[in-house]
Amino acid sequence: MRLNGKAAVVTGAAQGIGRAVVVAFAREGARVVAVDLNEVGGTETVKLAREGGGEAQFFRADVSQLAEVEAMLDACEKAYGPVDVMVNNAGIVRAAMLHKMTEQQWDEVIAVHLKGTWAGIHAAAKRMIPLKRGRIINVTSGAGLRGTIGQINYSSAKMGIVGATKSAARELGRYNITVNCISPAAVTPMTETIRTDPRFEQKYLERIALGRWGSAEEMAAGFVFLASDEASYVTGHVLRVDGGMAI
Repeated sequence: MRLNGKAAVVTGAAQGIGRAVVVAFAREGARVVAVDLNEVGGTETVKLAREGGGEAQFFRADVSQLAEVEAMLDACEKAYGPVDVMVNNAGIVRAAMLHKMTEQQWDEVIAVHLKGTWAGIHAAAKRMIPLKRGRIINVTSGAGLRGTIGQINYSSAKMGIVGATKSAARELGRYNITVNCISPAAVTPMTETIRTDPRFEQKYLERIALGRWGSAEEMAAGFVFLASDEASYVTGHVLRVDGGMAI
């Protein structure tokens, strides 16, 4: 078991990649706090992790609120001990062409993605620095690396997460804390339209070198690697688990 005995917190855990990460971490021996606003989905994620023989519990939190992020890490420490792995995965989409986008649509996406990631890094780092160890894994997107039409808020937030990852990696390396970022393929419910609408599906698949859709489980394997001892000398890196879409 590659994560045996580690305590982990995973946000955005009610579905998609977050759910797959919780299940994969638990299967590899980690004890996981699955965080989401969606209590029904989060509870189902915990059930799946336990059915696989792992240990997990649900915690409801809004990652855009620092106090709630602190509380979820406190809950992990109380249940499983010091946090070894922090995964900042929570996300939302509020799509609109830039000239039609409302201030609320901009603010909501920036709050969850960018502020939420900062809050997770901030709260985890405070706890990891005295221990001189830790893994922080953030989530960006191809939309952040290249930009995308109708999602200036999402693309801006995701590119900001890359900058936050690299800055945090520089600051925290001296404490033996690695900070990395994964850029996954379009496998989540948020991107279902791309994968199911014939108008977009073929065009999108043509951009993927492997010529097929990836699975949430394939994405989760990247998170397991970055959380494991095998990645002890990897930091400030953007790992693209996208089937070659970014080539």
